[in-house]
Amino acid sequence: MAETIRNPIEWGIDQLRHAAAGLEAAGRALEHVPATLHSPQPIVRRIGLADLREALIRGAADFGACRSDVIFLCAFYPLAGFVLGRMVFGAHMLPLLFPLVAGFALLGPLAAVGLLEMSRRRERGEEVTWATAFRIVYAPSFAAIVMLGVLLLAIFLLWLGAAAVIYRVTLGPALPASFGVFIHEAVATERGWAMIGVGIGVGFLFAVLVSTISVVSFALLLDRDAGIDAAIATSIRVVTHNPAVMAAWGAVIAAGLVIGSLPLLLGLVVVFPILGHATWHLYRKAVRP
Repeated sequence: MAETIRNPIEWGIDQLRHAAAGLEAAGRALEHVPATLHSPQPIVRRIGLADLREALIRGAADFGACRSDVIFLCAFYPLAGFVLGRMVFGAHMLPLLFPLVAGFALLGPLAAVGLLEMSRRRERGEEVTWATAFRIVYAPSFAAIVMLGVLLLAIFLLWLGAAAVIYRVTLGPALPASFGVFIHEAVATERGWAMIGVGIGVGFLFAVLVSTISVVSFALLLDRDAGIDAAIATSIRVVTHNPAVMAAWGAVIAAGLVIGSLPLLLGLVVVFPILGHATWHLYRKAVRP
């Protein structure tokens, strides 16, 4: 019994010790950043649609093997949908409702880092739990992962700024009186269709940018002691070497996120983990060990 029931104070001290170890590892990773800049870039492969299909199958298998742990990790997506809805409707930010939902795709590669780590360790035959996702702090390239995440966050904020400008020059500058009025103006007026058309076009460019610089970047930084510049350059090379397959991958992600976003992001509890795990296997296909 003594081995299964622990003193709460003892447990708390252990958690603090683990947190301190994580902070120490993060500090060492930050100091390691200059040494990894301009690190050698790995060789990329040409892949086909069959490789994409296999990556998705393996991603689904990873999800099936870690289902309870992954669902626990991703349960915040429905909560995020609820909070997002309250924020938008409560703060009269209706024009940013759809850009915010669409913007999840721009932050998706960062949010999937823990899933990549779970797939990486499962591939090595290690035991995987929900806590495995947080072991990314021990990665030699952890600081580069953080830096890349900050870059994606900056791109996300730029997208929101662009969406606000698009609304202002089409349906704005005044805020809509209600959700119903906003939807009517968006789909039943020429200005609304102009907003939708321009918004889709600009959003597509942001999505292509994020996909190009991050499709294998986070997986590479977890797998190797590499610099952020080498990771981004490798991701770009994977895309340029496999434009058709990467376009298909982007279409799969877009379709999955649209389906998973309804209703209130509930479907993302299943769709997002499969895509996240599949990204690791896509990296394995596209980048030579």
